[in-house]
Amino acid sequence: QVQLVESGGGLVQPGGSLRLSCTASGSIFSINAMGWYRQAPGKQRDLVATITSGGIANYADSVKGRFTISRDNAKNTVYLEMNSLKPDDTAVYYCHAHLNYWTGSWYSTGDYWGQGTQVTVSS
Repeated sequence: QVQLVESGGGLVQPGGSLRLSCTASGSIFSINAMGWYRQAPGKQRDLVATITSGGIANYADSVKGRFTISRDNAKNTVYLEMNSLKPDDTAVYYCHAHLNYWTGSWYSTGDYWGQGTQVTVSS
C-alpha cells in the first residue's frame, strides 16, 4: 500500500555531484522522518542523513559539509544533494520513511524502504 521510489543514482567522477530523489506514494496519512542510508559491498547499511517533518537534519560525520538533505512535504519527496563525491561514497543508497498510513480499517505506523539506487564514484 506504500511505496518509496528512488531515482538519480549513477556513475560520477571524484569531486563530482549527484542528486538523489525519493517519493513516497500510497495510502499515506503523514510522514515523520525521512532519510537516506547506504550500503557498500560487504558492509552494513549505514545512516547517511535524516530529516524530520519540521526540517531538522542530521548527518553522518563522513558526509557533513558535502551532502545536503531536504524534503518537499507536499510531494512526499526527500532529496539528497551530494557534492565533492569521493570513491568511498560508492554504495547502494536506500531511502527510508517512518510514516503513518491508512490500512483500510485503521491508521497504523510503519517503516518503509526504497529499492535502492547505485552510486558509483570512480575515474
